[in-house]
Amino acid sequence: MKKSKVILFCLLPAFLSIYNCNQSRDENSGSIHPEKMYEYSKDISPRWSSFENINGEKGRGGMENNGAKGHAFDRVKSGYRCVLLETPGPGIINRIWITIRNRSPHTLRGLIINMYWDNEGKPAVSVPFGDFFGVGLGRTAVFENALFANPEGRSFNSYIQMPFEKAAKIEIVNEMNYDLNLIFFDIDYQLIKQWNSNFLYFHAFWQRDTATTPGIDFNILPEIKGKGRFLGTNVSVITKPEYKDYWWGEGEFKAYLDGDDEYPTLVGTGTEDYIGSAWGQGQFCNKYNGCLIADGSNRQWSFYRYHIIDPVYFHSGCKITLQQMGGSSKKNVIAMQKEGVKLIPVTISGDDTSLIHIYNKDSVVDLENPELPGDYAWTNFFRSDDVSAVAYFYLDKPENNLPEIQDIIIRTWNLKRAN
Repeated sequence: MKKSKVILFCLLPAFLSIYNCNQSRDENSGSIHPEKMYEYSKDISPRWSSFENINGEKGRGGMENNGAKGHAFDRVKSGYRCVLLETPGPGIINRIWITIRNRSPHTLRGLIINMYWDNEGKPAVSVPFGDFFGVGLGRTAVFENALFANPEGRSFNSYIQMPFEKAAKIEIVNEMNYDLNLIFFDIDYQLIKQWNSNFLYFHAFWQRDTATTPGIDFNILPEIKGKGRFLGTNVSVITKPEYKDYWWGEGEFKAYLDGDDEYPTLVGTGTEDYIGSAWGQGQFCNKYNGCLIADGSNRQWSFYRYHIIDPVYFHSGCKITLQQMGGSSKKNVIAMQKEGVKLIPVTISGDDTSLIHIYNKDSVVDLENPELPGDYAWTNFFRSDDVSAVAYFYLDKPENNLPEIQDIIIRTWNLKRAN
């Protein structure tokens, strides 16, 4: 398998601020800083869970082979689940590291990582394994950003902080028709003396629409109720061949906050704009935003944006969407319409300083109208593509109202390795 590789020029992963969790305040400036490394705390007890010491029980590490390497890895049989951590709280998970030998696209989408907080029966996190760790479309890449890292394309690291009050449970579920051999892991967490009422529970939601409907935005995060923080997303797109190699990323990010109805409070200007780039979307990796896959020959893109220094808080509810919109010359769009390609024209550029609005919810404009600009005028249009995304967010409760994870057939359909 030919791996995508991304050269990274960014700092070490930053700890995520969870209100005042594990932070100190500069008395002079009032600003928030990560916990000082040189400060001692009698209220924190470190624990590492691995196969050598599940749950990191005190004084019980490496017992299986008299202190020598005895249980570094294990397997998850087809149809089974493997519990990596199950511990009482209160505590905070700070880091998760996992590696597996089989890193095929089918495996990275076929495995599920579930996380449960405070003994809830429904997981707060239920996401395909690869996608959770920022690896979209089952294609590994060498990268490091503020939340995740894959140093050589062979491991999966998370630095998201995950507080829990009463209990935490993390498991890997194998829904594939073959065993997962050679899984290694390490979950680093800390037990704390007291729960802080300002702490929020970490959640993640993934879904895929293999053929979005033109004019209907893709739901990155369906509407949730409660107060919390939208932490960010990684999105994967497989474009449909009928749109040829025409630009697909005109869609705008939207955040509906605290009762927003028809129109959102936060809205972007385009997909590549949302992740900090412009005028198209190539491969790059930055601390808070990037595009790890930009593969035009396979019509695949995978990109992320994390709202760490620009927090998106909500107080009663939140919904996050992404428009499915592309663009090309008017001549090309007309040709696609005549071929029966699903699309709805939205705007056409009169010149470099104006947009002509041509979208109507009840009818489709005739682009051959002679009053419109010429054949090569840039024309934006709603389109249909294969889109999937993980939404990362915090909530003031350990469970959410979101649907269960989609079936493995939907998760793994039409995935391919790089050529």
